[in-house]
This record gives sequence, structure tokens and C-alpha cells, in this order.
Amino acid sequence: MNARISTVPPATPLETFPNPRPGREFEIAINCPEFTSVCPKTGLPDFGEIRITYVPRDRCIELKSLKYYLIEFRNRGIFYEAVTNQILDDLVAVCQPRRMIVVGDFSVRGGIKTVVTASYDEANPKSQIPSSKSQ
Repeated sequence: MNARISTVPPATPLETFPNPRPGREFEIAINCPEFTSVCPKTGLPDFGEIRITYVPRDRCIELKSLKYYLIEFRNRGIFYEAVTNQILDDLVAVCQPRRMIVVGDFSVRGGIKTVVTASYDEANPKSQIPSSKSQ
């Protein structure tokens, strides 16, 4: 069964604010325990927890905009692996952190538990977000 679900990326803009201590490395941990999206194969809801940990550079993520950004996945058909990496890509693009990890810890479905971890480190070229330009 193929569900008819919107696959359009979230439209809510992510906002940032200036890092109050840009010369100091510190870690910010954000926990979103009520994340929902939709299975693109069945159309059934997927439930999970999104955990974001990052070391900011010049900008920090504004939490209200993050909340509304994440809510937009509620009606979007997207696999666990794709949503975790999409969140990482979008957050890195707006705040350009030193390092960031996004963990998608999804509820058991059909007896299977899935945890997806995506990471970015500005010092590691392999963790960089790929360019959208054609090669």
C-alpha cells in the first residue's frame, strides 16, 4: 500500500539568535520527546524522540521556531533515516555549528526498534553536507 502523503519539505523557517558566548565552546542539548511523522509505505503515524546536541559557533537555534519546524513533519511521509538526516542538514545550514548530532529514537513498530544517529563536525570533511549542485 502506498500512502498519499505530502513529501514537501517543511515550510516553517528555522530561526537563530546570536551566540551569547561565541568565544567559549559549550554544548546545547535539545530533547523533543513527542516527534511524529508518517510512514511513507503504510500512511500510519510514526512516533519517536528527536535529540539534538550541538556546539554553536556564532548562532544558536531559537526553540519556538524549532518546535514549529518539527511539527510540520507530522503529516509528511518520510523514512526514519531520511527525517533524521534532513533535520541535521537543515539545522547545520541555519546555524553552522562547530559540531552537531541528531538522534532519531523511534518507537517500536512491528516488534522492531530503530535509532538513527546523524552527525556533523566542521573539522571532518566527510561529515559535511553534500552540495546540491550537479557534478
